[in-house]
Amino acid sequence: MILPKNAHDPCGRLSPHNAANCNGLYSARIDDAGMQAAMQPWIEMECFQLSPGQQVAELQSLDLSTQQIVRERQHAAVQKLGATPSNLCTLSYCTPEPGLRFSDHRGAREAEIFLMPENTEFDIFVPEGAQTTYISLDQEAFLQAARALNPRHWENMPQQVSTFSTVYQAAFEKLVSGWFVSTNTAAASGCPPDTRFLGREIFQAVLYLVNAATPDDSTPPSGGRAYHICRKAQAFVEDRIDAENLPSVADLCAATGVSERSLQYAFRDYVGMSPLAYLKVRRMNEVRTVLLHNEPEATSVTDIAMQFGFGHLGRFAGDYKRLFGETPSTTLAS
Repeated sequence: MILPKNAHDPCGRLSPHNAANCNGLYSARIDDAGMQAAMQPWIEMECFQLSPGQQVAELQSLDLSTQQIVRERQHAAVQKLGATPSNLCTLSYCTPEPGLRFSDHRGAREAEIFLMPENTEFDIFVPEGAQTTYISLDQEAFLQAARALNPRHWENMPQQVSTFSTVYQAAFEKLVSGWFVSTNTAAASGCPPDTRFLGREIFQAVLYLVNAATPDDSTPPSGGRAYHICRKAQAFVEDRIDAENLPSVADLCAATGVSERSLQYAFRDYVGMSPLAYLKVRRMNEVRTVLLHNEPEATSVTDIAMQFGFGHLGRFAGDYKRLFGETPSTTLAS
């Protein structure tokens, strides 16, 4: 996303040396509250500066078309007025800040997440010094996946802003920081990130964050039932192991007709690991098979890793060596 001067910035206050854009990644120093709103065109809103200061905010955004991540650090207090469009929901959090007001929710506590559904009018006050982060998602896709993971809790989407607490908020913030860093690094090296992998990783991380904070009273299935659940899941995985058809835990829940908690119980009994860990190990085994049966001169470790859904190649190489005792390049050369 690049904003042409005079289109969303009639005053020309966002000068080139204050902004940078590459492949959907945007970072800028904001000197006008109207620009803070204009840099988030997927949500219709107005933004007004309420406290003194020449610099209003610092903003980073990552636009992946169906998902957006925005992180804002306020140097001046602002009020945001607007409404979410149809089929767009947001999850947001703020540094602990008693002065924050999110519509009629007052204050932002540690580990608190705000969920705002589609077609929701909002009136937000963000005080000076606060840092806020939100992720916008396709609501239909989010609800479908969340319902597969926990059908009792996610029968319907909330109709207004709601909050929940999770012990994983700090870990999620580290992931967000990592996404910005890795995208910046890729942009600087001239190799834009593969948005398929990044979008999938963001979506799955959001689902994990939300589902971990919602109640699920499922009980462990019996040994025989656990076996049949996992065999059904394994059959589903067989034809969907490459990057184009890579199944998620939500897909496995939908295919087996059980909640994520029941699936977790079943896989612990079946193979001693979580469904997510099992999917990852299966994919690494597929990579190893390809590397063992192809000539080094005609095969790229990077291409094969990405074929099976591994977008972070450094992380993949480390995980591969821990599992098989050698690097992928060693396997290919053997």
